[in-house]
Amino acid sequence: MISTPFLPVPPVRYGGTELVVGDLCEGLREAGHDVTLFTVGESRAPVRCASLYRRGVWPPDPYHEANHAAWAIGEIVAGDIAYDVIHAHVAALLPLGRFAPAPVVYTLHHDRSEELTRFYAMQRGVRFVAISERQRELVPELSDVDVVYHGVDAGRYPLGRGGEAAAFLGRIALEKGAHTAIDVARAAGVPLLIAGEAHWKDRAYYQREIAPRLGTPGLRLVGEVDHVEKIALLGGACALLFPVAWEEPFGLVMVESMLCGTPVLALPRGSVPEIVDQGVTGFLCADAREMAERLVAIARNGFDRARCRARAVERFGRARMARDYLRVYLHASERALGAATAAGVDPRLEVVDGPFGERA
Repeated sequence: MISTPFLPVPPVRYGGTELVVGDLCEGLREAGHDVTLFTVGESRAPVRCASLYRRGVWPPDPYHEANHAAWAIGEIVAGDIAYDVIHAHVAALLPLGRFAPAPVVYTLHHDRSEELTRFYAMQRGVRFVAISERQRELVPELSDVDVVYHGVDAGRYPLGRGGEAAAFLGRIALEKGAHTAIDVARAAGVPLLIAGEAHWKDRAYYQREIAPRLGTPGLRLVGEVDHVEKIALLGGACALLFPVAWEEPFGLVMVESMLCGTPVLALPRGSVPEIVDQGVTGFLCADAREMAERLVAIARNGFDRARCRARAVERFGRARMARDYLRVYLHASERALGAATAAGVDPRLEVVDGPFGERA
């Protein structure tokens, strides 16, 4: 498992990719599989970890990503562990996959990028994984794309009792819609807690859209939060506002909120219609006006929080994600074996058990 060199696994605060990588590693371990995680030295994932960088390199830098990926491949090739599959979460590893002794699976963690899509289309033998059907639709240039929804350890997200305020959790950026969340809460007359920070590329947006709204009654910015603070925020909110203004590839914070029993009020962009179960885990809203109306209703009448959590556990648990990825790994291995046979390479193995328990 090759994570990024940017943040530890699991992350302390920000880091959706690294959070999912950590849960996937643990889910695979619980299913009886041996995992090596290539990450940074400060990671605390409960699997075998290897690192080039002692600490995460932030902000993200493509040269450090390439260095990290090349080092990981070098360790895999030179090491004494016979890996069945290499699962990458950094694009820089893909062209190095031709030197890998095992098939490569790569998860798309971002929205469509023209430059990256052209780069991906150049690769051969890579099994791509999209994190939503909508994300897969947006990369028609790629073949062999599976869809695996993110999953997390539901036990780390206890059912909360809710409260008077709504919440917004995420990077304070134009595409995340923090300014719309403020306007929605103000229109509904409901207090709003905003957890997150504007990154270096979002500072102009912050000055233009957020700073003028800081005097909104009931608004409080709490900055980035760790896991304990996140649970308190989400579990104590009446609703999570998710007014995204882009093709959101998944939106992990929606799942985290649902697991705490807090319904999601969201605009139907990107993967959102796939994640939110209307009336069960939240509501898809046509616009900010409807979102404000839904927020008023929830603030007054409450919501079936237990039912919300139960549905989220069913759909987005860690074990389900691990099972889905194991199917992807098996297909990638079968395809690699078929390609070796077609190329005239002796596909016979020295072991009788396949990598996922099947006879080989």
